[in-house]
Amino acid sequence: MEQMLFEHVYNSVVRREPTYDGIYYTGVLTTRIVCRPSCRARTPKASNVIFYTSLEEALQAGFRPCKRCRPEEGGALRPDALLAAQTDELLETGLGEKLTLRTLAEQLKVSPFHLQRTYKQVRGLSPAARLEELRLERARQMLEGTRVPVAEIARQTGVSGPSHFTSWFARKTGMTPTEYRDEQQGRDPL
Repeated sequence: MEQMLFEHVYNSVVRREPTYDGIYYTGVLTTRIVCRPSCRARTPKASNVIFYTSLEEALQAGFRPCKRCRPEEGGALRPDALLAAQTDELLETGLGEKLTLRTLAEQLKVSPFHLQRTYKQVRGLSPAARLEELRLERARQMLEGTRVPVAEIARQTGVSGPSHFTSWFARKTGMTPTEYRDEQQGRDPL
């Protein structure tokens, strides 16, 4: 039974699947390095591999963390998912700022190309598209629950200027911010 489990997990290492990331850690006996099963490093021979159920167990056995897949960072998240989660956090906290792919990449210490490709692979959309979603969500919340002026909502959502915000919001929702607010707050438009 244990041999079958070993082969099953080892096959996921060969295919670099993230299925067992955070569940097992791959200790490579020849290098004394511990990796995630999905690590992109050269695949070790099955005879040189030992699996651990925790990173701490592997470290206590004398293995050091891989510099490529960084099993000590992000918990069960694989590196790509960790980068996407860090990007999401920057997008949410910097909503009112001018955010570009380049500024995000600089903060995350990766190239813009790598960030764009990885984020889209993990989330299914680009960082710019996610930023648009977040801005629209924040604008809707503010229009539904507050009487904050449209110009201030534009500033807080990072859309430049009230007229640009109004046309952007109308393009996204099919109604102006004022029409949206009136409809959501149950008032008849004048």
